[in-house]
Amino acid sequence: MAKYSEKASDKVEKSMHEMKEGKLKTGTGKKVTSKKQAVAIGLSEARKEGSKVPKKKS
Repeated sequence: MAKYSEKASDKVEKSMHEMKEGKLKTGTGKKVTSKKQAVAIGLSEARKEGSKVPKKKS
């Protein structure tokens, strides 16, 4: 299992919360409906801030 930093966990938690409230949007402006997509967005945001997150799978 991959180890994520505390900051990355917080980002994922925040994005999941936003998705459940219906406020999380994709890059094109559509609502996010899947949990996997919400997690991916959270990890992506954490990556941009320089948190310890494993590389994206291609």
